Amino acid sequence: MTATLRMPTVADAGAIAAIMRECFTATFGHLYDPADLASFLDGLTLERWQAELADPAFAFLLAEEQEGRAVGFAKMGPHSLPVTPAGPMIELRQLYVLGSQQGTGLARRMMDRVIATARDRGAQELFLSVYVDNHRARRFYERYGFEEIGTYAFMVGNHADEDHLMRLVL
Repeated sequence: MTATLRMPTVADAGAIAAIMRECFTATFGHLYDPADLASFLDGLTLERWQAELADPAFAFLLAEEQEGRAVGFAKMGPHSLPVTPAGPMIELRQLYVLGSQQGTGLARRMMDRVIATARDRGAQELFLSVYVDNHRARRFYERYGFEEIGTYAFMVGNHADEDHLMRLVL
């Protein structure tokens, strides 16, 4: 069954937090000392998700199966990466789908909606960072025209990962 996409509300914070925790741990958890992973995940509190969902500077997208089970989300937000935008911009902070949804076209549908939302908000550039060894995600973003513009130290606890900074001109 095809997942539906909708704009979440503050009430969806728990579902988004659970997806983030599950996806991040499944994809990257093996890279970190357990204390660093726990520190990173513990910083993603329910209250933080609720505040961001309520903040108009952020834009979220939630993917749900027919029975209402959340299976993916995307979050865009204001400038935080070490980039110099040429004009109005927004960042794709997260785009995660559960493992059961990979290969179904859901991430593509979500990315299409993310780009449309960025344009609707007046952004001329969309920025993101992606872990250097996450080749699948990097190829996915490159298919949309994202180009690498530098690197960035993404902190997970006390561990610094090298991420590629990428930009899409809208």
